[in-house]
Amino acid sequence: MPQDEFIQKSYHTNNPIFLSLYVYNVGFQTCDPNHTWGPGIRNHYLIHYIHTGKGYYKTGEQTFLLTKGDAFLIYPETEVSYYADEKDPWEYYWVGFHGTDAAALIHATDFSKENPVFYNCTSREQIRNCFLEIYQSRGNTLADNTKMTGSLYHALSLFIQDSTTKQSSLSPPSYIELALSFIASQYTYSITIEDIAAYLGISRSHLFREFKEHLNQSPKDFLTSYRIREACRLLTSTSLSIQSIANSVGYENGMYFSRIFHQKTGLSPSQFRIKNPIKPTKENTAALNQ
Repeated sequence: MPQDEFIQKSYHTNNPIFLSLYVYNVGFQTCDPNHTWGPGIRNHYLIHYIHTGKGYYKTGEQTFLLTKGDAFLIYPETEVSYYADEKDPWEYYWVGFHGTDAAALIHATDFSKENPVFYNCTSREQIRNCFLEIYQSRGNTLADNTKMTGSLYHALSLFIQDSTTKQSSLSPPSYIELALSFIASQYTYSITIEDIAAYLGISRSHLFREFKEHLNQSPKDFLTSYRIREACRLLTSTSLSIQSIANSVGYENGMYFSRIFHQKTGLSPSQFRIKNPIKPTKENTAALNQ
C-alpha cells in the first residue's frame, strides 16, 4: 500500500448480523506526533496493534509504553487514554468487537484488566494481516459479516496461541463479564433483568449482588444507563426519529423511552438533539472510529 495513502482508514459496522462475536469497527492509522484519544470510554472491546513507532496507553493509574509488535486492549466501560510518541509516533491497526463470546475469548489470552497489554507478539505479521483482512472484507451483507467475523476469530486465536500464562489453567469468564457482554449484544432488544440472569444460569438476586460488588449499581440501572448512552449517541450522530431510536435501544414504547431519557439526562430526546446538533465532520468521524 503506498505510504501517501496510509494516513487513516476506518470502517464502522451498522447492523451486526452475528451475536456471538461481531466486528464493531476496524481501521489503521499513521499518527501525528502526540496524537491523542481520551480520556474516554468505549462500549466494546478494542485492540490496537502497533506496527511501527511507539506511544503510550493509560488506564487507571498505570501508563504503558508500547512499541513495534506490541498490542493493547481497551475493555468496555473502562476509562482510558492513549497518545503517540512525540519523536517516533506510532502507526497502528485496530479492531473493535463485541458479542456473547468476546469475554471468554479475551479471558483466554494474556490480556487482563490489571495488565491490558501484550508485548512483542510472536504472530505479529499474522495479526496485522488479520486486521487488514477484516478491513478489506468490510460491508453489511451476510458474506461480508461472515468474512469479517472469521478473520476476527483468527486474530483472537493468534493472541490465545501466543499467550503464556493462561493456557494451562484456563478458567471461565466471570458472571459480570458475561453479563456485560450479553447486555452489549442484546440491549437493542427488550431484554429484562430476568433474561440476563437466565442467560447466566443464576438467580436475579445473585445477579444483583454481582453488579453491586463489581460496578456499585444494580443491573437494572446499568442496563438503563447503557441504553440511554446509546440513545444519546444515535441522537447526535443520526437523523433517526425519536421512535426509531427508542426501538433501536430496546424500548418499544416511545413515551416510556422519553420519560426514562428525561429522568437520566434532565432533557427530553428532542431537547437533547437540539442542544447537541449533528456535526458530520471528518474529525468527528475519525474520533468515533479509532
